[in-house]
Amino acid sequence: MNLPHHNLVAWQRADDLFIEVHQLTLQRFPAVERYELGSQMRRAAYSVPANIVEGTAREHDREKIRFFTVAAASLRELGYGLHAARRLGYISDAQFEEFEQKQQLIAAPLHGLIRKHRAKRAAKSVVGVIMVLVALAGLL
Repeated sequence: MNLPHHNLVAWQRADDLFIEVHQLTLQRFPAVERYELGSQMRRAAYSVPANIVEGTAREHDREKIRFFTVAAASLRELGYGLHAARRLGYISDAQFEEFEQKQQLIAAPLHGLIRKHRAKRAAKSVVGVIMVLVALAGLL
């Protein structure tokens, strides 16, 4: 079944990133970190595509924006986890840079979705104001 979020580049890339982060933290992190930093990174990485899915499923632009914004914040949180993993020596500088590029490739279309729905919401607000003014003018 092809669901609406399957067509979103941000979701496709975030889904791939989650799988990579999941595998990285379980295979390469020290055992103690699999349940500490690794677990937190997996949750943040999971939250990105999951919130895109939930935002896509929402009917109103305001709700869509909220979930897409949470996805963007989770992507930032993951970025910090990767930064910490690099500083702790769990990933190399090259791996960190590769993950940073992947995050940017998710952030760009994700912020595009946020802008799109903010613009739609603003346009609806303007139309609503115009309709009220027209109705008030009819009463005068």
